[in-house]
Amino acid sequence: MIIKDITNYLEELAPLNYAEDFDNVGLLVGNYNTDVSGVLVTLDTLEETVDEAIAKKCNLIISFHPIIFGGLKKLNGNSYVERVVLKAIKNDIAIYATHTALDNSKNGVSAKMCEVLGLENTMILIPKKGIIKKLTTFVPSDNAEALRNSLFTAGAGSIGNYDKCSFNTIGEGTFRGNENSNPTLGEKGELHTEKETQISVVFESKNETAILKALQDNHPYEEVAYELITTENIHQDIGMGMIGELPTAMEETEFLTYLKKTMQTDCVRHSNLLNKKIKTVAVLGGSGSFAISNAKRAKVDAYVSADFKYHEFFKAENMILLADIGHYESEQFTKNLLVAYLTKKFSNFAVILSEKSTNPIYYI
Repeated sequence: MIIKDITNYLEELAPLNYAEDFDNVGLLVGNYNTDVSGVLVTLDTLEETVDEAIAKKCNLIISFHPIIFGGLKKLNGNSYVERVVLKAIKNDIAIYATHTALDNSKNGVSAKMCEVLGLENTMILIPKKGIIKKLTTFVPSDNAEALRNSLFTAGAGSIGNYDKCSFNTIGEGTFRGNENSNPTLGEKGELHTEKETQISVVFESKNETAILKALQDNHPYEEVAYELITTENIHQDIGMGMIGELPTAMEETEFLTYLKKTMQTDCVRHSNLLNKKIKTVAVLGGSGSFAISNAKRAKVDAYVSADFKYHEFFKAENMILLADIGHYESEQFTKNLLVAYLTKKFSNFAVILSEKSTNPIYYI
């Protein structure tokens, strides 16, 4: 088994195109064609993480956070990032990161938080834009059904709870091939008019390669005419954060105590108590202050995330209970999610959960 086999399966859960533009995801160190001896799953990749991988004979580290985030201009070992990369290269260990690709996955970081907290009836807090594309093509009407079905098979035409969605218009197409052409219909050098069907379908951008291949393989024309655009439509099943409901409403102090225990944190920083029960909860793993306004608009009772600054607690405006449980604490169960996912596919292969805590923050 090679690294590409592992990452291909991982990208079914967290396609790399789900990642935010600022992020650095995918294979950061190593070669996709390398044979894999074992996989170590971790939240962060530090020097001790590489040492653990060496000790456990794992030559692939799957990390949630990317060890290389900004550009590296030197590899002299003068920073912890450079030392990690150098040690990994020296010991032939590859490093792969999922980060915001997994954040935006329906079954990713926030979904795991919901599972741990026992939240039900979940939905995405901030659905992602720019992930839905639209293909329009023109095909002889006699071939329209076969082409549509091939596009559907490749992943086109799924909208929410519906599949095989398309829009079709009948019209006339004209073309004239030059002396080098080999037209399927008509004769080269002569203007030809053909009854055609215009087919439009939408699809997730992760399926673009497969859909364009299906278009080229199943279209009868020598030259295939098509248009491809990225839409501004949101995808209701892809995006940051999630909203869910507690099975039973809790008093605020009861909820905060439950949060502290369940999320295994030594500290919960929270906004002013509002003397109302908590039923609907929004969660977002990692630094989530940017989504406070989204949580308020969703009219949830509480928003659980991390890294709130002093002035950001004022944004609660007596409308919502904000709870900061810590960055590491909000994402700590992510590595369990990844191990369970990979083990399901590679049951006879060493997929190991890192035993090291990489939390850089301590409480007294």
